[in-house]
Amino acid sequence: MFGTVDPEGSRLTDLALRACMTKQSVAEATNDLEQLGYVERVPDPDDGRVKIIRLTERGREAQAMGRRLIDDIEREWAERYGEERIAALRDALEAVSAERLGVFAAA
Repeated sequence: MFGTVDPEGSRLTDLALRACMTKQSVAEATNDLEQLGYVERVPDPDDGRVKIIRLTERGREAQAMGRRLIDDIEREWAERYGEERIAALRDALEAVSAERLGVFAAA
């Protein structure tokens, strides 16, 4: 979930769509992450009935660490397999993800 939360926070429905998960699953994950201090729920300034899920400082640190780890893995793979192959892999994974997101949104 860390990669799908906007810097200013996101609505639960948006997180579920981006993660290709049900709202119930994302709500459970959010509850767990909130208890661990990684996210907080704040009122949506545009709609008082809705809560925005926002990363806490601890959550932003975990997000940054995750991004560094992914960058390290991609660098290692590029050295091992070549930058072009890893770029092609990333393109393919992004295409699959976008297609899956479209299927999930239509469901």
